Amino acid sequence: MNLKRLFLASCVVLAASWKAEACTNLIVGKNASADGSTIISYSADSYGLFGELYHFPAGLHKKGKLLDIYEWDTGKYLGQIAQAKETYNVIGNMNEHQLTIGETTFGGRPELVDTTGVIDYGSLIYIALQRSRNARQAIKVMTDLVQEYGYYSSGESFTIADPNEVWIMEMIGKGPGVRGAVWVAVRVPDDCISAHANQSRIHQFDMNDKENCLYSSDVISFAREKGYFSGVNKEFSFADAYAPLDFGARRFCEARVWSYYNLFTDRGQEFLPYIQGTSNTPMPLFVKPNRKLSVQDVQRAMRDHYEGTPLDLSNDFGAGPYHAPYRLSPLTFKVDDEEYFNERPISTQQSGFVFVAQMRAELPDPVGGVLWFGTDDANMISFVPVYCCTNRVPECFTRVDGADYITFSWNSAFWIYNWVANMVYPRYDLMIGDLREVQQSLEQSFFTAQPGIEQVAQELYKKDPQEAVRFLTGYTNQMAQSAFESWKKLGEFLVVKYNDGVTKRVKNGRFERNAIGQPARVIRQGYPEDFLKEYVRQTGERYKVN
Repeated sequence: MNLKRLFLASCVVLAASWKAEACTNLIVGKNASADGSTIISYSADSYGLFGELYHFPAGLHKKGKLLDIYEWDTGKYLGQIAQAKETYNVIGNMNEHQLTIGETTFGGRPELVDTTGVIDYGSLIYIALQRSRNARQAIKVMTDLVQEYGYYSSGESFTIADPNEVWIMEMIGKGPGVRGAVWVAVRVPDDCISAHANQSRIHQFDMNDKENCLYSSDVISFAREKGYFSGVNKEFSFADAYAPLDFGARRFCEARVWSYYNLFTDRGQEFLPYIQGTSNTPMPLFVKPNRKLSVQDVQRAMRDHYEGTPLDLSNDFGAGPYHAPYRLSPLTFKVDDEEYFNERPISTQQSGFVFVAQMRAELPDPVGGVLWFGTDDANMISFVPVYCCTNRVPECFTRVDGADYITFSWNSAFWIYNWVANMVYPRYDLMIGDLREVQQSLEQSFFTAQPGIEQVAQELYKKDPQEAVRFLTGYTNQMAQSAFESWKKLGEFLVVKYNDGVTKRVKNGRFERNAIGQPARVIRQGYPEDFLKEYVRQTGERYKVN
């Protein structure tokens, strides 16, 4: 698929105010992971985004060839740039060299958006993946592109990772007609974890550490020129200058970073006052975890709704009778001219797609890079292994049968996962156990098979690298289709088990029948006791039996 087709196919009409409340990236350095891999995650969260697995095949291009650029969010044509002589295979957000890039939009100062620019943040991601072998090279490609062609988007945080390094780069434009961008990139230490979630997180940075900190030459002087900063250089904060904190940035965005830190460090209570607004001391850009994290740990973190914390969504009236950790959008609402809000956790129903990327330096690239991928909310899907050498997209992860955000298909993973999720949301406590059983069974089978599959792939790679590519591409397609079929069966099972507000009896995975072969009597479970008490409190004597 070429860039023009991708960006048109990925047409997403978003208001800037909503985009600032979307997406989460979690980060694990190689010495902070259980297996020595670098790990990053990304949820593409926006109403309007159809979840699919993008693919850009490797290619050689003639000198003088131009590349059309279309904005990822809207499909708007932005202009043309020179094509590279060679481009690499890209599957999703990972390329054949295990380089992976994610993002979250922080927006920042609106006057700095350059509406004349040619390169938007989506273009930067997918072009850099096609042109770069490692994270440092990707940073140079991305910053050179915006310098030459202009940066069209608002403020953006990028996670740029290869098997050895993970970087966070934050970038914002200079305003209409001003070419280039101001930016800073900081390497996450190998023994640390980090995250960003739609708020700029780079504050002070070590300008003398050229090995672990890169930045545009005018990142401070431009802020002075615009009146965003007036102190001494060592006090300069990129976040404070270009994305001043407000309530939403703290509670809807930084709170997701806090949730991740709370899960894997002993500093959750220390950072909680910042999230709750009683402290203005920001959380560190990166922290050391209290244990080494696995891919499974990061997958579980992507399913988090602040469970067991003061921000837990599942234990108040808004959770409904079945304690759903979800709220309908928008995030804020008014009652009698007073404004209120809903929490915004890592896991959210409007995800288009989500991945956890695993990158391993000790393995050949085709084997070492795995994009654990799914369409829809991380909490409601099974992550499927997609190897970075994959050069044929599983049909269920495409726009099969013309599927898109408003066109349903029974052959589309996006729609099957959404179908199941939207059955579970209203009766969460009642139904989530059935989903978890299938989810955990599938994911455990993938992880159990992984060493054996990769051993075979390595043996093939020694003989003929292309044989390993064919093998892993076939395996990726087979596992994606298998998970898809299992999820379709899960949906059919849920429809039958919970039809009409009752529960059918199940034994050993099968619906029970009585002695003469008829369906067993249903369970009329009614509502949970805590909901019934609140129901009576609000309705008083109206429904009391006299």
